[in-house]
Amino acid sequence: MENKLTVSSSPHIHTPEDIPWIMRQVIYALIPGALIGVYFFGIPAIKVILLSVFMCLGVEALTQKLIGKPITIRDGSAAVTGLLLAMNMPSGSAWWLVMLGACIAIILGKQVYGGLGNNPFNPALVARVFLLIAFPVQMTTWPQPRVFPLSLADTTTGATPLGSLKTAIFTYGKIGDSGNIALMDPFLGNIGGSLGEISALALIVGGIYLIMKKIISWHIPVVYVATVFVLTCLFWIINPGMYASPFLHITCGGLMLGAFFMATDMVTSPITNRGKIIFAAGCGIITVVIRLWGGYPEGVSFAILIMNGLVPLINRYTQPIKFGGVK
Repeated sequence: MENKLTVSSSPHIHTPEDIPWIMRQVIYALIPGALIGVYFFGIPAIKVILLSVFMCLGVEALTQKLIGKPITIRDGSAAVTGLLLAMNMPSGSAWWLVMLGACIAIILGKQVYGGLGNNPFNPALVARVFLLIAFPVQMTTWPQPRVFPLSLADTTTGATPLGSLKTAIFTYGKIGDSGNIALMDPFLGNIGGSLGEISALALIVGGIYLIMKKIISWHIPVVYVATVFVLTCLFWIINPGMYASPFLHITCGGLMLGAFFMATDMVTSPITNRGKIIFAAGCGIITVVIRLWGGYPEGVSFAILIMNGLVPLINRYTQPIKFGGVK
């Protein structure tokens, strides 16, 4: 009798949701935020995005070829890194700054650890923090939104809302009028800042798309934003002259971009739901500490990288008990 039994190793159930599919969904979710950046900052924003993405693809392919590994740029991970890096940079960034950031992200943030799935830190954030520390002037020169976004005219530069708050506190010991901004501007994107972080609405839409597609869970973004909101709300209630409104803190800066798209990175975030909550709460606490008392006006990048380093400990602490095991 013909043997119709086929014995094979797991997995026995296959799904089309492979790495390229996941990366495409992340790119789709980032498109609203990127388009808002292009709308308000114009052609320079397009140049930064294209240069960053293609440079990341090229550096990854070259690095893999040099070390004798298969070239995997078709999986989309390098493109996602390039897009995230671009969205974390000023729209007026010089070409050499973008290219250097791409090299740092791919080589030091990813390939040095063995490539996709082995990196302990988010590659785009590694590059952003490196550039911020090494080139603080270039990384904190923020073009302001234009009246005619796609024009080639030179743009004016100015401080971000969080930067204005920090300057006012250092100079006058209070926030003064710097805390009085129309919250609809950072919600829609009509403010200065990194190319892809200016519109909270666009980033929330993209984040909800990822949750609906089950690429990410709600735990990290919701707990991260809620932690920042609650902590800044407490200080705002205690001393509104010294601390800004919690609504300003959650709509301005890179909080939404970090909470939905970088803190949720599958490789660098905890596995369990309890671990994700601990991770997100830690990100929120560190972000608030840096924003309120640190030397930098923004703390999202530093917070996520610090908590990335603690992920192995969080995973170990929150790992479930095996069936029949004893705690």
